[in-house]
Amino acid sequence: MATSNFAAGAYAAVQGLSGARPAPRVQPAQGAEGGFTRLLGQALEGVGDAGRRADTQAVSAAAGKANVVDVVTAVAESETALQTMVAVRDRMISAYEEIMRMQI
Repeated sequence: MATSNFAAGAYAAVQGLSGARPAPRVQPAQGAEGGFTRLLGQALEGVGDAGRRADTQAVSAAAGKANVVDVVTAVAESETALQTMVAVRDRMISAYEEIMRMQI
């Protein structure tokens, strides 16, 4: 499983070097003063940054310029951040569905 994640990250990094556009940044909604929207946006940015660090490390490793331990650490951090965001998303969907089932 870790090998396929590493390969996917390396492939994405190579695609990024070929002139593809970078991943879009999350923009807060107009009039959002903070709170949950800002927190969620910052969390998404953190996941994106972890993925970009992992991609950079993978490209450096492919070029022979990075330590394999650094690459594995960056990929593991990226995977953990993504798993955390998926868990948060699942909890948000569950909460939304429960709210929708409530009788008014």
